[in-house]
Amino acid sequence: MKGSVKSFSLIPISFCFLFLFRDEFAVPARHLCHPQQREAILELKNEFHIQKPCSDDRTVSWVNNSDCCSWDGIRCDATFGDVIELNLGGNCIHGELNSKNTILKLQSLPFLATLDLSDNYFSGNIPSSLGNLSKLTTLDLSDNDFNGEIPSSLGNLSNLTTLDLSYNAFNGEIPSSLGNLSNLTILKLSQNKLIGKIPPSLGNLSYLTHLTLCANNLVGEIPYSLANLSHHLTFLNICENSFSGEIPSFLGNFSLLTLLDLSANNFVGEIPSSFGRLKHLTILSAGENKLTGNFPVTLLNLTKLLDLSLGYNQFTGMLPPNVSLLSNLEAFSIGGNALTGTLPSSLFSIPSLTYVSLENNQLNGTLDFGNVSSSSKLMQLRLGNNNFLGSIPRAISKLVNLDTLDLSHLNTQGSSVDLSILWNLKSLVELDISDLNTTTAIDLNDILSRFKWLDTLNLTGNHVTYEKRISVSDPPLLRDLYLSGCRFTTEFPGFIRTQHNMEALDISNNKIKGQVPGWLWELSTLYYLNLSNNTFTSFESPNKLRQPSSLYYFSGANNNFTGGIPSFICELHSLIILDLSSNRFNGSLPRCVGKFSSVLEALNLRQNRLSGRLPKKIISRGLKSLDIGHNKLVGKLPRSLIANSSLEVLNVESNRFNDTFPSWLSSLPELQVLVLRSNAFHGPIHQTRFYKLRIIDISHNRFNGTLPLDFFVNWTSMHFIGKNGVQSNGNYMGTRRYYFDSMVLMNKGIEMELVRILYIYTALDFSENEFEGVIPSSIGLLKELHVLNLSGNAFTGRIPSSMGNLSSLESLDLSRNKLTGEIPQELGNLSYLAYMNFSHNQLVGLVPGGTQFRTQPCSSFKDNPGLFGPSLNQACVDIHGKTSQPSEMSKEEEEDGQEEVISWIAAAIGFIPGIAFGFTMEYIMVSYKPEWFINLFGRTKRRRISTTRR
Repeated sequence: MKGSVKSFSLIPISFCFLFLFRDEFAVPARHLCHPQQREAILELKNEFHIQKPCSDDRTVSWVNNSDCCSWDGIRCDATFGDVIELNLGGNCIHGELNSKNTILKLQSLPFLATLDLSDNYFSGNIPSSLGNLSKLTTLDLSDNDFNGEIPSSLGNLSNLTTLDLSYNAFNGEIPSSLGNLSNLTILKLSQNKLIGKIPPSLGNLSYLTHLTLCANNLVGEIPYSLANLSHHLTFLNICENSFSGEIPSFLGNFSLLTLLDLSANNFVGEIPSSFGRLKHLTILSAGENKLTGNFPVTLLNLTKLLDLSLGYNQFTGMLPPNVSLLSNLEAFSIGGNALTGTLPSSLFSIPSLTYVSLENNQLNGTLDFGNVSSSSKLMQLRLGNNNFLGSIPRAISKLVNLDTLDLSHLNTQGSSVDLSILWNLKSLVELDISDLNTTTAIDLNDILSRFKWLDTLNLTGNHVTYEKRISVSDPPLLRDLYLSGCRFTTEFPGFIRTQHNMEALDISNNKIKGQVPGWLWELSTLYYLNLSNNTFTSFESPNKLRQPSSLYYFSGANNNFTGGIPSFICELHSLIILDLSSNRFNGSLPRCVGKFSSVLEALNLRQNRLSGRLPKKIISRGLKSLDIGHNKLVGKLPRSLIANSSLEVLNVESNRFNDTFPSWLSSLPELQVLVLRSNAFHGPIHQTRFYKLRIIDISHNRFNGTLPLDFFVNWTSMHFIGKNGVQSNGNYMGTRRYYFDSMVLMNKGIEMELVRILYIYTALDFSENEFEGVIPSSIGLLKELHVLNLSGNAFTGRIPSSMGNLSSLESLDLSRNKLTGEIPQELGNLSYLAYMNFSHNQLVGLVPGGTQFRTQPCSSFKDNPGLFGPSLNQACVDIHGKTSQPSEMSKEEEEDGQEEVISWIAAAIGFIPGIAFGFTMEYIMVSYKPEWFINLFGRTKRRRISTTRR
C-alpha cells in the first residue's frame, strides 16, 4: 500500500519537472530545406527575367529565410530535405541555360529528379553539362525557343524516364546516344528543325510507351530496329516529316498501340495487312502521303477505331460496302484520292459518326444516305468535287446537327434544284454548293435569311440572283464569300458593306460594272479580294482606309480600269499578291510600287498602257515574281532589282526598254525565268552565270556579237534538272498555291501561252537578234532543254554535233541563219524532237534518218539546196532549186500545206513519249477553288487531332 502511495506521489512532481524544462527536451525547430540548396535556387531565380505581369509566377513565394521545400514549384525529399523537383513550367521566364552560373546552381541540387522549364521563353543552346544531372528522371524543356543541336551528353542521364524537347527550334540530327536511355518511357521531339534519319539506337528503348517526332525535317525509312518497341509502345507520331519507303509491316506487331500518325510524309506502297492486328488502335492517320492500292479492308477489323484519316494519297478502287463494321468511328477522312464507285450508304448508319470527308475523289452514282436517323450526330459532311449525279437527296434534311456541308460539283444534269431541302439545317456554318450544273437560279437573299449562323458560303459557278432592294433582316456575318462566275450583271453587291467580319471575298468572273466602292477598303478584316474578270471601270477613293490593312491578296485583273493606278494601293502594306494585269491603266507607275509592302511576293501589271520609267527602287526582300510586260515603259532596268534576292520570275516583254543585256541579274540566286522579248535591248552578251535559270527569252531585240564557246557552262539548272529534285515535285511556278506565273513563248513555230509554268519546263529563245559567229558547242550541256530557238540571226559555221546531247529537246528552230555544213547525224537520235526548222540556211549533205526527221514538213528544210537523203520526201523538190509556173507554185504550196498537216498528224501519232511535255504546254483552264486560299493561311477545314501533335 505504501509503495503505491509513494508511486502516485511522484507523478505530479514529474509533470512539474517536464513543464519547467520543456524547452531543453523539445525537438529543436529547423528548416527542412538545406541552406546551400536554398541559396542556389534563389541565385537561379536571379539569373532569369520574369516577364510582368505573369499570372502564374511561382517564384513570388521564394523568400529568403523560409523553408524552400514549401515554395511553389519546389518539392523536397520528405526524409532528407533534398530538393528533388524544380517545376517552373509556364512561369513567363526569359533567359538562357548556357551560362556557367546557371548550370552550377542546378548542379548544386545533386538529387534533382524532375526539371520542368516548359512553356517559357528560354532561348539559346542547351549546355552539354546538363547531362551531369545524373539523378534526373524527368526533363521537360518543351514550348520554348531553344535552338542548336541536342547535346549528346543527354544520353548520360541513365535514370531518365521522360524527355520532352518538343516545340523548340533544335536542329541537327537526333543524337544516337539517346538510345542509351534504357529506362525511358516518353520521348517527345516534335515541332523542331531536326534533320537526318531516325537513329537505329532508338530501338534500344524497349520500355518506350510514347514516341513523337512530328513536324521536323527527318528523312529516310523507318529503321527495322524500332520493331523492338512493340511490347510497350502505345503512342507513335512521326507526322509531317519527309520519311520515305514503304510503311513497315512490323508496326502491326505493336499490339498496345492506341495512336499511330504517319501523315504528311512520302510513304509509298500499300497499308500493311498486319495493321488489322492493332486491336487497341483508336486513331490512325496516314493522310498526305503517296500510298496506293485499294481501300485497306484489313482496317475493318479495328473496331475500336475512332478516327481514320487516309486523305490525300493515291488510293483507287471502291469503298467497301460494309464500312459500318467500324461501329465506333467518329471521323472518316479519305478525301483527295482517286476512289471510284458509289457512296456506301452503310457509312451513315454508324451512330457515333460526326465527321465525313470524301471530297476530291472520283466517286459516282447518286447520293444515297440510306436510312439515316434524325438523331444522327453528323456535324461535317464533305462530298464535293466528285462525279455524283442527280439531285440533292431529301434525307439530308434529317442531318440537323450539320454545321459543314460541301456538295460542290454535284452534277444535277441541268435539272432544277430544290434548296428548301436544306432549310432544316439551321446550324450550318459552312455551305458549299458551287458548280451544281443546274438551271435553277439560286436566290442569295433567301440563303442569307435562312442560315443565321452562316460563316462561309460558296455559290461559285451557279446562276445567282440578288435583289438589293429586298433587305434581309438580321443577315449572318459572313467570313468567306465566293460568288465567282455567278452571272452578276449589276453593280457591286451592297449588302457586303455590313459584313464587318469578312475575310475572303471572290466575285470574279462576272459582269459587274461601274465603280469599286470606297467602303470596301474599310472592311478591316478583309485579307483576300478577287475582283478579276469583270467590267469595272474605276475605283472610288475610300473615305478612310483602315490601318493597318490586313489585305494579303488583291486581284483586279481583266477589267476595264482606266486612268492611273490608284494611290491608295500604296497604303496596302500587307499585300503579298497584287495583280492588276489586263486593264487600261495609263500614266507612270506610282513611286511606291515595289516597296510599299515589305512582304510583297508577286506584282503583275502586264498588258496595260503604263508609260515612263520604272522607279529607281523596286525592293521587296520577298519578291518572287515581277511581270510588267506589254506596256509602254522606257529607259533602263533599275539596278535595284538585284536587291530582290528571292526573285524567281522577271518579265518585261513588249515594252520600249533601251538597255544592254542585264548580266548583273545573274547575281540573283533564285532567278529561274527571264523574259526580255520585244524591246530595244542591244549590244553583245558576255559570259554569264545563271545557275538556276530555266527559261530565257531575249528574242526580238538588237543583241549582237558572238557568243563564247563556253557560254552555257554555268547554266547548270538546264544540265541536270532530273537529278536535282526539281522534276520530282511536278509543281507549277507561282506564289502560295493561288497565284501562278504565266508567259507567252514561241514553241514548235507557234506563239503559245503558258497559263501555268511547270517547274520542269525549260526553254531558250535567242531568235530575231543580230548574233553572229558559231553556235557555242557548250549548248550541248543543256541536256534538259525542251525548246531551243536561235532563228533569225546571222550564225555561221556548222551546227554543233553536241546538240545531239539535248536528249529532252522537243522543238528546235535554227532557220534564217547562215549555217553551213551538214546537219549532225546525232540529231536523228533525239526521240522527243517533234518540231525542227533548218530552212533558209546553206546546209548540205545527208539529212539524218529517224522517225522525227521523216515526219517533218518540207518547209523545215527549205532553201538548203544541198540537202538530200531518204528523209526528204520526193515532193520536196522545191528545195533543190526547181522552179515552176506561178499557177503550179500555188498548187504546190497548197499541197505542201496539206502535207504539213498530214505530217504533223503522223508526228502526233508516233510521238507517244512526248505526251508528258504536251501536258505542260496545253492551255490549262482551272476554275478557282477557294481551298487554295484557305489552306494558305492555315484555316483548313480538315479535322486535326490536336493530341497527335505533342
